[in-house]
Amino acid sequence: MPPSRRPRKRYRYRLRRLTPVGVAVVLAGLGGAWVGSEQASTPIAAAASPQVPHLVQLPVVHAKPAVPERLLAGGSLLRHSFEPGLLGAAAVLVDAKTGRVLWTKHAHERRQVASTTKIMTALLALRKLGPHDVVTVDKSVPRVPLVREGLRAGERVEASKLFYSLLLFSGNDDALALAIAVSGDKWTFIRSMNAEAQRLGLHDTHFSTPSGVRDADNYSSAWDLAALTRVAMRNERFRQIVKTRVKHVSWNAPTYAKIYVNNNRLLASYPGANGVKTGYTHKAGPCLVASATRNGTSLIAVVLDSPDMYADAKRLLDFGFASL
Repeated sequence: MPPSRRPRKRYRYRLRRLTPVGVAVVLAGLGGAWVGSEQASTPIAAAASPQVPHLVQLPVVHAKPAVPERLLAGGSLLRHSFEPGLLGAAAVLVDAKTGRVLWTKHAHERRQVASTTKIMTALLALRKLGPHDVVTVDKSVPRVPLVREGLRAGERVEASKLFYSLLLFSGNDDALALAIAVSGDKWTFIRSMNAEAQRLGLHDTHFSTPSGVRDADNYSSAWDLAALTRVAMRNERFRQIVKTRVKHVSWNAPTYAKIYVNNNRLLASYPGANGVKTGYTHKAGPCLVASATRNGTSLIAVVLDSPDMYADAKRLLDFGFASL
């Protein structure tokens, strides 16, 4: 008996029915793959990555160098001719409050200035040492040239006593003791003196000693000393010391006490005098930085290398007070 063909027809029938389903599945797969590829190309992944902040470059600002204060102004001198002329080789008269220069004589001439150097020494040391700070005298201090008050190596002294001796008695050993106490050694302190002179615009000034006892390479001018004194007189402790005529201090045994007498005789002979410093060496000659106040007017007079520095200073001050 020949085989039946009914199963073959059923198979073909089922195949025809499944063919559209297969095509649909294939198309669905292809569509899903296309959708997936399109989604992968969207910025979703990029959004998940960390954001890098935008850096804004600020403009570079270059700091301008500090301009030194103009301590003196010489544009409006008073016309005056002293008769007879002043004896000093150089001189200047200044309004202490405004810095106005009133009268000059060779004011920028560089000259040895002896112990008026101690104005700078005191100014720097007063900034670092309080009145009750204790200074241990270095072993080199007693060996400085005269004038000395007699400090002993190793003794401990309150700074205030050294300042009075420095500016009244003018002890060279006090100057060195303070210099070492402030800077550790003399040469470091001298460098700070010259740095301060440069900062203040003292172009006629150079220091080689904290005391002024050494003339070589230690010089200034009447102009610069007046400018320096304007700055120093802003310090209350400096003002108090330089106007003192006599100072009594206690001392360790076996000295027990000392009396410092101010070398500036103008304090006792000129009404209103309140400072500042005398100086003398053979090369510098007699030097005086003087200050006085009357009726609200304050003046600074500087006289260098004068055989009669007090007479010169009085004449300058009299002229200034009569003119202002």
